Amino acid sequence: MSSVLVGRRNRFKKPKSRSLPAWRRLPALIDWAALARRGALVALVAASLAGLTWALNRPVSSVAIDGSFQRVSPVEIEKAVAPYLSAGFMSVDLDAVRRAVQQIPWVDQARVQRRWPTSLHISVVEQTAAARWNGSGLLNTRGELFIQSAAYVPPELPALSGPAGTEGQVAKLYLDAEPRLVEAGLRIAALKLDERGAWEMDLSNGLAVRLGRNHVEQRVGRFIRTAAGIIAHRLSEVAYVDMRYANGFAVGWRTAAMPAAQPP
Repeated sequence: MSSVLVGRRNRFKKPKSRSLPAWRRLPALIDWAALARRGALVALVAASLAGLTWALNRPVSSVAIDGSFQRVSPVEIEKAVAPYLSAGFMSVDLDAVRRAVQQIPWVDQARVQRRWPTSLHISVVEQTAAARWNGSGLLNTRGELFIQSAAYVPPELPALSGPAGTEGQVAKLYLDAEPRLVEAGLRIAALKLDERGAWEMDLSNGLAVRLGRNHVEQRVGRFIRTAAGIIAHRLSEVAYVDMRYANGFAVGWRTAAMPAAQPP
């Protein structure tokens, strides 16, 4: 009897549990959500790189130009920047484009910007001519010689002249003196610096002011404060005013009736 019971227990004995192979357990060990996130990130990076490559290699399709143009034409600007546009929208050298535009005569400043997806925007400021230089050159409002030999020189500009390399020095005196003379009702028509370093200023009313080589700024101030007022009522009779005296000035008359004194 007992032997039968034992036999039945053996027959229905629970089998021992066996561990599954590692390859069978792999799906349970993987974080599929993390993999999906990583896959999306990889796809995003790949798409970004592809887009960057596309932008780097895509040529510039158009150039927009703005500014108040009187002496510069948009065609000149387009011609100057054309050699740089084949480099690609993102790889085009904006500084090189800007320098190329600023080398065009009458261009003072230029700003170059990218406009997505494939355009450039160029803003141009023209030079403002303040004076003529040695006949055919032009100086801007900073006293810089921006054109050595202009095809067209505005005749209303004052004529400045001097040895090569002195344009900044002559322009500085002009820019300092002109506003003060305008307040006194006078204007500079010409300002000259000769090879010896002597200055002479011609006014728009035909009067010449001899300033000499020393203390030129002080002599201009003294002319405005004293001489201009004294001769104001007889300007048509005065040929020149000589300011080369330490404590005064001499007047040269247009007639021989009143000869002018000469400096020692």
